[in-house]
Amino acid sequence: MTLVQWMGIDDANTAGFVHGGTVMKLCDEAAGIAAIKHSRCRVVTAAMDRMTFLVPVHVADLLTLKATVNAVWRTSMEVGVRVEAENPMSGDRRHTNSAYLTMVAVDEEGRPVEVPPLEAETPDEVRRAQEAQVRRRNRLAERDEILAARGT
Repeated sequence: MTLVQWMGIDDANTAGFVHGGTVMKLCDEAAGIAAIKHSRCRVVTAAMDRMTFLVPVHVADLLTLKATVNAVWRTSMEVGVRVEAENPMSGDRRHTNSAYLTMVAVDEEGRPVEVPPLEAETPDEVRRAQEAQVRRRNRLAERDEILAARGT
């Protein structure tokens, strides 16, 4: 799924750099659309992690967000989003950031529902699914370690 957005002055600070929060919101939107298209139902954002900003985004850049469902579990999905900025006058493109979001499919009452499985077919899809499993194991291990330290 691809989302393209022109960055205007309302998206930026006084130095002309686009706010990180603006980029994060667009990542959330792109991930949500990809998750909805896969699950064919409503989704909510459960987590965003690994949001890495590599280079700034400027006013007048075209921002292209490419979202891909990397892995599916029972009711949740990991969606990877790659963000590229393009200067439309020069055509110069740069990878500005990436993010991984966990989206949960929900019914009309907001209760989690099962998600159709994801069929990884290409080597790239298999790699993304394997890396998503690593990130999930790390998230769950971190959660368990924190809860254990709290005594809960």
